[in-house]
Amino acid sequence: MLHSMSTTVDPSSERSAAEVNEEIRALWRRSGGTLSVEQRAQYQRLVMEWAHAAPEPVNAA
Repeated sequence: MLHSMSTTVDPSSERSAAEVNEEIRALWRRSGGTLSVEQRAQYQRLVMEWAHAAPEPVNAA
């Protein structure tokens, strides 16, 4: 069964990509490599937050 999840990022959250990445890594460590439904929802929110916080790539000319 699929659940609809919000993909919006909380604009009040101004953590760096590195901080969010560390939380993602901690989630995977705690889960033992298999995410529950709740953990998957948390993971998706964290990935969206990370993408929002990550710096834009610079294209070399």
